[in-house]
Amino acid sequence: MFSLMNLRERTRRFFTNEEGASAIEYSIIAALIAVVMVSGAKAVGTDVGQVFTKVSTALKDTTTTSGGSTTP
Repeated sequence: MFSLMNLRERTRRFFTNEEGASAIEYSIIAALIAVVMVSGAKAVGTDVGQVFTKVSTALKDTTTTSGGSTTP
């Protein structure tokens, strides 16, 4: 009978213990922030790549349409 009461008391303490709850909550928040940062960086990276491509194309067009030599 003593071990049954001991088991019941340990089970009750296990379910009422909330020490690790804040650590879990902080880890979930950190994971969500990481997901937002990665998706934002991916979107910005694509846009920056397109800008550099446009600039490169514009520079190539100006050097080929000028008709002059490339030396000053």
